[in-house]
Amino acid sequence: MNRKTDFRERRDKVLGIVVGQYIKTVSPISSALISEEFHLDLSPATIRNILAELEEMGYLTHPHTSAGRVPTQTGYRYYVDHLMQEIELLEEEKRRIRSEYVRRVTELETLLERASAFVADLTHYTSIISVDGSDQKIFLKGTGNVPGYPEFHDLRKIRDILEILEEKERILEVINRNLRKKVEIYIGHEIACANIESCSLAISQFTTEKGATGRIAVLGPTRMDYERVVGTLEFISGLLEGKR
Repeated sequence: MNRKTDFRERRDKVLGIVVGQYIKTVSPISSALISEEFHLDLSPATIRNILAELEEMGYLTHPHTSAGRVPTQTGYRYYVDHLMQEIELLEEEKRRIRSEYVRRVTELETLLERASAFVADLTHYTSIISVDGSDQKIFLKGTGNVPGYPEFHDLRKIRDILEILEEKERILEVINRNLRKKVEIYIGHEIACANIESCSLAISQFTTEKGATGRIAVLGPTRMDYERVVGTLEFISGLLEGKR
């Protein structure tokens, strides 16, 4: 392994730790915490240098009141593209959802209403399901989670997000876009909707066993638990398609 590759791997490791810990704690991550908690076989000075390098590259920033770092939208993008590992839901969660999902569900509307509730419950974010057709219907659950995001102290920001979620045409415009992957993730400004540029959006497509098609999406803060969101969308999409 050459020095360039070695440094990139160490840098990726440190960035992955910062993003992962910030998602969990919503607190800036310091070099001391990384050194004490993660046993990387790196000196505190080396960790500080790597953090400084990551900040210089635009992946991290630091609040003026703290020595710790937080991820930027660019940092989250790199994490999603290169560092994130897909996780599966717990078997207990899957069993519960399957049993509730199949219980007396015969109508498409009931099916999608229930699926939307599952996604919001599993992720603790807002779930959006749209059905393709002349009169596209939207199933929206978890809007009550928005005021509880610790980073959204600004009431105007919360109001802006909730207002967008109430506008059917805007929501459809946001989630009905061409997807290149099974689950496509848009971070911050990539959503291209000014009122929710402090959020991230994950979108997946589905086709039910009866042939109905649509989109299933999760809207949350940029500090989204991306791994759990992707795992949830893939499981619920598969359930809708009769593959789970």
